[in-house]
Amino acid sequence: MNRRNFFQSAAVTAVATASVSRVAMAALPEPATMTQASTAPPLIPPNGRPYNPVVTLNGWTCPWRMNQGVKEFHLVAEPVVREIAPGMKATLWGYNGQSPGPTIEVVEGDRVRIYVTNKLPEHTTIHWHGQRLPNGMDGVGGLNQPQIPVGKTFVYEFEARRPGTFMYHPHADEMTQMAMGMMGFWVTHPKSKHPLISEVQRDFCFLLNAYDVEPGASTPKPNTMLDFNIWTWNSRAFPGIDSLNVRLGDKVRIRVGNLTMTNHPIHLHGHEFAVTGSDGGPWPMAVRSPEVTTDVAVGQMRQLEFLADEPGDWAFHCHKSHHTMNAMGHNVPNLIGVSHAGLDKKIQKLAPDYMVMGENGMADMGAMEMPLPDNTLPMMTGTGPFGPLEMGGMFTTLKVRKDQKPGDYSDPGDYAQPAGTQAYEWTGQLPPTQSHMNKSPAPPTGKPSLELRVKKPNATEHQH
Repeated sequence: MNRRNFFQSAAVTAVATASVSRVAMAALPEPATMTQASTAPPLIPPNGRPYNPVVTLNGWTCPWRMNQGVKEFHLVAEPVVREIAPGMKATLWGYNGQSPGPTIEVVEGDRVRIYVTNKLPEHTTIHWHGQRLPNGMDGVGGLNQPQIPVGKTFVYEFEARRPGTFMYHPHADEMTQMAMGMMGFWVTHPKSKHPLISEVQRDFCFLLNAYDVEPGASTPKPNTMLDFNIWTWNSRAFPGIDSLNVRLGDKVRIRVGNLTMTNHPIHLHGHEFAVTGSDGGPWPMAVRSPEVTTDVAVGQMRQLEFLADEPGDWAFHCHKSHHTMNAMGHNVPNLIGVSHAGLDKKIQKLAPDYMVMGENGMADMGAMEMPLPDNTLPMMTGTGPFGPLEMGGMFTTLKVRKDQKPGDYSDPGDYAQPAGTQAYEWTGQLPPTQSHMNKSPAPPTGKPSLELRVKKPNATEHQH
C-alpha cells in the first residue's frame, strides 16, 4: 500500500478543520481519517528511511508528508463512533476518526513534527509516553505547556532519539479523556541493524483498553475506577478482534501496550515466546526466557517474539477470565446447584423476558439467544468450527498456515486438522474406579500405633 493508494482508499477521507483558517491549513499536512474497524495492511514507507512496517490489530498507520527533511503528521482529537464488535458501537473520543488513533511509525533519528488540532468539547494535550524529548514537548498540560484550547492547533516537534515501542495519550483531564478512548501507538524503528532487535517477518501491535458502558448505552462512564464491563484490544471485543494471520516458520513480534486500570496476563497457546523489550527499550539477552504468559501492568508495554512453528488456530487472550466476557458478566449471583424448577415460568408471567442463569454453570450463555438491550453484546459470543467459543472481550486467535504467502495478512479461514490429531469421544470400556477414601493406611513398619482416649464432659470415655 503506497501513500497515493492510502489516500484514495474508501476508508480514508480528508478531515475539515473548520476552526483553523484555510491559510493556516494550507501549511499543514492533510489529516486523514479511518472509518473502518478492520486491520489495515502495513503502510510501506513511500519516502524517508526504509523500515519493516508494523500491522496494527484493528487499526492503521498514520500517513505523513516530508517537509525539508522533517516527517510531518496531523492528528485531530475529536469525538468518534467505534464499533466494539458487530452489534455494538460506542461513542468515544479519539484521533482521526478512530479510537485508538492511528499508529505513528518513524525511524530512529527522524525529525518529527506533529500538528494536533483539538475538535473535542474541552481542552486537551498529547503526552508522548516513553519518549526522550525536550521538556516543553512532553505534553503535560499546565506543567510544561498550556492546554490546547478547543478549536486550536498546537505543534510538537522533536527527534525520535531511540528505537522502541511507545504510546501517546492526553495529559489533560486524563481520567475522562483516556476513559473515553484517547490513546494511540508509536513505533520507532532502528536506523540500522541492532544487536538486541531481531528482524521479523510479522510485526503486530495493539493497545489494551477497557470501558464501562451500561447495557443499552453507548457512552462510557469515565468515573469508573475498576469495575469495567467491556474489555478490549484496540477498542474491539471478540469476535470483533481480527485474528493474527502468519506463515508457518515466520518469526513473529507482538507489541502490547496497556492503558487500562489493571494488569493483564497475556497468554498464547501452542508456542513459547520471549519478552524481548518494553517501553524502556530492548531487553538484554541475559534476562530473556521462554514464557507462555506475561503480565502487562498499567502504563507498560511488552514486546513478545516467537517462532510460529506449530500450524493451527491458537487462542491468544488475557488470562483473567472475566476479561474474556462482555457486559452481562458482572454482579450476577452464584446460583450453581440451586434448583430453579418452575421458577422461571412464574417470574415470566410478570417479566416475559426473564431467563434463569447459572443453575448448572454459565456455559449455556455461549449459545443462548436472549433479549438484550439495543447496542449491547452478549456476555459470551463468537463461534468456531465446532460451536460456540464462549468468549468475549480480550480474545482472538493466532492462525499459523504453511501456505500463507509472505506479506499476506488475510484470514485463511478455519484450520483443517489432520486426521488423528483431534481430541475425540471414547466409547470403549472404562477401567473400574478405585476409591481410597475409606481405607485406613497401615501404620509404618516398626513403629507403634498411637492410642488416643477422648472423654467429653458428662459423657462416657471413647477410645480411638
